[in-house]
Amino acid sequence: MSGPLYVPVLPTKPHAAGVFARLSPDVRAAIKPLWNLPPLREVARETLGTVVDTCVGRVSAVSRHGGWIDAPFDDDARTAAFAEALAVYCEFGRLRPVTGPERTAEQQAVAVGTARRCSCGLGVRVRVTGEWDAGLGEGVRGLLARTGPEVPLDLLLDMGAVLDDRPDAGKEALRALDALMPITAWRSAVLLGGGVPRVGADMLEDGPVEVSRAEWRMWHEVRATGRAYVPRLGYGDYGVQRPAALAQPLEPGRKGGPSWGTLRYTTGSSYVVVKTLAHGPDRIAVNRAAARRITELPEFRGAGAGAGEAWLRDCANGPLTTGKGVGGFTEWLRAGNLQHMTYVVRSLPDG
Repeated sequence: MSGPLYVPVLPTKPHAAGVFARLSPDVRAAIKPLWNLPPLREVARETLGTVVDTCVGRVSAVSRHGGWIDAPFDDDARTAAFAEALAVYCEFGRLRPVTGPERTAEQQAVAVGTARRCSCGLGVRVRVTGEWDAGLGEGVRGLLARTGPEVPLDLLLDMGAVLDDRPDAGKEALRALDALMPITAWRSAVLLGGGVPRVGADMLEDGPVEVSRAEWRMWHEVRATGRAYVPRLGYGDYGVQRPAALAQPLEPGRKGGPSWGTLRYTTGSSYVVVKTLAHGPDRIAVNRAAARRITELPEFRGAGAGAGEAWLRDCANGPLTTGKGVGGFTEWLRAGNLQHMTYVVRSLPDG
């Protein structure tokens, strides 16, 4: 079994796709994303294919080293329509379909059918958001029995939000892996978890907030056990967004938004979060000061570490007479993911 070094769980949105163009080639080559379509229940059936093409086309174009495409918020009544729209990216692109033990029988069938027809393999996403449920293992066995031995399989063990309020996440991940790994000869296996918590504006009034990387700690707890499968287990996370952010519906015509946002920086054991302003007379000064708070951290890796750090350096040192370079929500997310993904890849074994 072999697999990717790093699997970020990302939305099929422009800010996430835009990250890949600015990653260095060696970092990009180590990444296989798990792309997630947003909820599309409000999209009319007759335009569903066009919307999916827009969302998936942009991420397929940047996934030169492969990845997976999932519709976790799929409307059961439109499973076939989703499958038809996604199939072209599995057949002619480098993306693999995804299903799981808790999906409907129809969704499982169309995902397996796409994997067979496109000869691309199948991602099996198993969600464990609390304690391990042995019933999930039985569900995976049933799914694989219907899949057949000719389809290569990738295990995507998704622990969801892994924060400090889940101190037993590592133990639950081990219980899941001990049950799932012997079921079949997985082509690859990845342990996924989201570690960025929700941070309210009031929490940031007195300056930066630092929160631990609990999902990173979970992965190292699993590795420390020395299980036979550990050296082949890939690492995955949700980048610098919370898992719940994936459930935000598509709103192409939306105007306005929150008055504030955040810059996020990843260190060896924590995330540093600093408040920014989306508009207002103090926006330029506040945002440049926020970037400066990060560049002055002892853990700041310097502008040469990657495009994310270079953006933060330029923002911090820009003039107060112009708002150019202070960013908005898209730029803040892009810079956060650029520095995070680069740091993760270079922190992993063989990275």
